[in-house]
Amino acid sequence: MTPPAGLADRVAALLGEPVTQLGPVGGGSICRAVRLRRRSGGAVFAKTLADAPPGFFAAEAAGLRLLGGTGTVAVPEVLAADDRTLVLEWVEPGPATPAAAERLGRELAALHRVPAPAYGTAHPAFIGSLPLPSSSPGQTSGSLGDWPAFHAAHRLLPFLRQAADSGAMAPADVRAVERVCELLPRIGGPGQPPAVIHGDLWSGNVLFTADGRARVVDPAAQGGHPEADLAMLELFGCPHLERVLAAYEEVRPLPGRAERVPLHQLHPLLVHAVLFGAGYGAAAGRAARAALASA
Repeated sequence: MTPPAGLADRVAALLGEPVTQLGPVGGGSICRAVRLRRRSGGAVFAKTLADAPPGFFAAEAAGLRLLGGTGTVAVPEVLAADDRTLVLEWVEPGPATPAAAERLGRELAALHRVPAPAYGTAHPAFIGSLPLPSSSPGQTSGSLGDWPAFHAAHRLLPFLRQAADSGAMAPADVRAVERVCELLPRIGGPGQPPAVIHGDLWSGNVLFTADGRARVVDPAAQGGHPEADLAMLELFGCPHLERVLAAYEEVRPLPGRAERVPLHQLHPLLVHAVLFGAGYGAAAGRAARAALASA
C-alpha cells in the first residue's frame, strides 16, 4: 500500500522536527498508517483518514489517555493529534506468548475494576469510523439498573436502524434484535455499574510487543459493561485467548458469562453490519436469537 501523500509533512509539523518515512503499516480496516523516524531519534507511528469526521482523532487520543491513566493496561504514548492525523510512539511488535496473554487478561480485569462516572462518554466518541452515541454532557447515571436502558438506546437500536436502512438486516433479524432490547433487563445478567472499558477490543487492537507486554490500541474507551470487551475478543479471536480469559477470571470471576457472550457480541456485529454489509447483519440476527435462547 502506498503511504498517504503529505502525511510525513503533517507529522513533522505536529512534532516540530523533520521526519523520514520508513514505510506503510498494515492491519487496520479504516485508517491508513505509516512508520516514521524522527530527526532527534526514535520511530513513531502515524495514522490518517481521508475526510475524518471532526474530533475523530482527538477522541482516539482521549481514549488512549483514559486507558493509560488507569494504571492497568498498557497503551502507546500519544505524541500529537489534529483533525487529520494521530501520532503515537512506535512500539516494536513481538511474539504473542502465553505469558503476555495471561498478563493481558489480568490487566483487563484490573481495568474493569476502575469505575466510570456514567455509561458512555460526555464527549464525542467513535467506533471504527462511526459516531458512537453517548451520554449527555453532565450525565452521571451509573446505578446497577441503568445498563439495559443505556445499552438498548445507545448501543443496539441506533446501529440496528442504520443497518436495516442500508439493507444489511433482514426483517426477521431486525425483530430478533428488537426483542433483545425489550427483554434486556431480564436477560442482561447481574447488575453492573459503569466501568472503564476499551470498547473496541478485537484482536487487531491488541498489539503483542517485543518487550513482552501487550498494548491495547484504537479504543472506543467509555463507561460500559466489562463483558463487552471479552465478548469482542471471542468474536474475532485473539492469540492464546483461553489464557487471556482464564487469567482474567482468576482476578475477576464472572459467573454465567459464557451464556451472555452472544448478547455482548450483538453491538459489534451491528456496527460491522453498518460498515461491511449483510453478512454481519445475518450474524447479528443469529447472535440475537442465541441471546434470547440462552435466557
